Amino acid sequence: MDYNSSISVAGPERSANYLIDSHCHIHNTKDFDSTPEEIIARANQNGIKQMIVIGTSHEDSLAAKNFAETHDNIFWSYGIHPSEAGDWASEIADLPISGSVAIGEVGLDYHYQPYDRAAQIRLFEEMLALAQKHNLPLIFHIREAFDDFFPIVDNQHIKNAVVHSFSDSQINLEKALDRGYYIGVNGLATFANIPLPPVERMLLETDAPYLTPKPFRGKINESAYIKHIAEYLAFKLNIPLEKITEETTKNVQVLFQLPQPILRPA
Repeated sequence: MDYNSSISVAGPERSANYLIDSHCHIHNTKDFDSTPEEIIARANQNGIKQMIVIGTSHEDSLAAKNFAETHDNIFWSYGIHPSEAGDWASEIADLPISGSVAIGEVGLDYHYQPYDRAAQIRLFEEMLALAQKHNLPLIFHIREAFDDFFPIVDNQHIKNAVVHSFSDSQINLEKALDRGYYIGVNGLATFANIPLPPVERMLLETDAPYLTPKPFRGKINESAYIKHIAEYLAFKLNIPLEKITEETTKNVQVLFQLPQPILRPA
C-alpha cells in the first residue's frame, strides 16, 4: 500500500508544521557519501528543519559539538556509548558539556559478547549523575539489558529521558512509558515487528547512517528520511500525518528545550 504524502513547512505561526531528527550521526562524515551540507539541504527540502547530532565517545562528542556550533539548526549531545565502557577513564567534572542539549547516548548493551557488565553499569551511573548535576535530559541506548536498566534509573530517580531506538518487548515499552520516558522511533518501525508508543510519547529519529527505512533499505540513512518514517507511522497507526508531525516535533522541543528553527529565505 502507498502511504506517501507531503509535509509542508509553514512560518512561525504554525511552528509545529516541520519535523526534527532527534537522533543522528551526520557529524561523522566518514560514514556518508554526501557532504554535510548536502545532507542538511535534503533534510530541509523534506521538511526536517532541526537535527540533533549524538555523541558516542569523548572524541565523537567533541566532533558533534564542533559540527553543531558551525551549522544552523543543529544541536548536539555529549555521550559515551556502553561499548566504550572498557576504555572510559576520565573525571566527570572535566567533561566539556557546555552547550549540549542532553547526555547521551548512554546506557547498557549486552548484545555482543564479550561485554563488561560491571564497567557498563559504572559508566552508566556516572553519566546519569552528570545529567542530574547539569539538569540535562538523557538519551538512553538499551539493548537486551532492561532487567538492569530499570532498577538503576529508579534508584537515581531519572525522569527526563528518551529510550532511543526502542526494539524490545511490549512489557518493557510499557515500563518505560510508566516512568514518563519518551520513545525514539526510527526506520526499524518500517521493516521490523516492534511495539510502538502512543504518538504523545514518541520522538522521531533516523540514527543515520544506520537503520535506513523502507523503501530505501540498502542505502545510507540520512535525516531527510524522517519524512518517510512519519508517513509510514501515519499510515500504520491511522493517524493524520499532521498529528504525527505536530506531536513529535513538540515532544522533541519539550524534552531538549530547543528554540524555534532559524528559517532562511529560499
